[in-house]
Amino acid sequence: MMNSFEQKLAAQGLTLRRTRLETLQINVGRRCNQACRHCHVDAGPWRTETIDATTARRLGEWIHAHRPQAVDLTGGAPELSEWFRFLVETSRASGARVIDRSNLTILEEPGYADLPHYLAQHKVEVVASLPCYTAANVSRQRGTGVFEKSIAALRRLNALGYGTRLPLHLVYNPLGPKLPGPQPELEADYKAALHRDFGVVFNRLYTLTNQPIARFAEDLRRQGRWDEYLTLLADSFNPRTVPGLMCRTTLSVGWRGEVYDCDFNQMLGMQLRNGRPLYLWDLTPQSLEALTVRTGEHCLACTAGCGSSCTGALA
Repeated sequence: MMNSFEQKLAAQGLTLRRTRLETLQINVGRRCNQACRHCHVDAGPWRTETIDATTARRLGEWIHAHRPQAVDLTGGAPELSEWFRFLVETSRASGARVIDRSNLTILEEPGYADLPHYLAQHKVEVVASLPCYTAANVSRQRGTGVFEKSIAALRRLNALGYGTRLPLHLVYNPLGPKLPGPQPELEADYKAALHRDFGVVFNRLYTLTNQPIARFAEDLRRQGRWDEYLTLLADSFNPRTVPGLMCRTTLSVGWRGEVYDCDFNQMLGMQLRNGRPLYLWDLTPQSLEALTVRTGEHCLACTAGCGSSCTGALA
């Protein structure tokens, strides 16, 4: 039986299959120094799941052998992993572009003072969460004091050339059960406000639709707005977003080395299988091509309105 997302695809005569692998996205664990309300990973300081030495080395061997265009490191706060720097350096040595999905505040934590210099030294692209350019809205979603620490971290990155010589992108999530506004307009607002008020510069703003999973799903159900939000996503389905969906070119890897079509599927336990659960070392980039993507109703969030992906809007 088709789920509601597959029904939307079928009505448009569309299918969703993987194409050539471009990005290997590795979730190194769920430990984080924050516990944000919209976090689809359900990460926090109390989480203990993290990549171990054997898995990290096997991932490093795969990266060296298959040389993906990009290695995207996420968490939790990926920098908290003792294997973060190993994966950065292994990936860079293999010719990959490396992305650090940072919550910014980790750069202000004791013991991480050298992290901005390290990222700049290895030319790591920083994609940083900042759900608004005002302290009040950020505090509502991410906690008191987070905005101030985020601005301090952005200034440190700017001082090292991030936002000018080195790529620095910010990520916006709406507050509550609604779709993001137009990405170009929000980006212009962010750039004007952050530069005017704090002297901060950055390259791009990525708008992401909140996924109806983990903490955000709990909030929706508690508020009695689950059906309302799912209806909004379904009614806003945009077939023009389908060709650009990240699940077509990105492979998500869990902290144990298991593989998924995307990070959201990972959080729902929708592991890739071929008669048995699959791990990265079971696959080659070529073996992934043309495979059907595993989907669920949460996929409606990626195709609503202008679309949503790890690089922002799609249409």
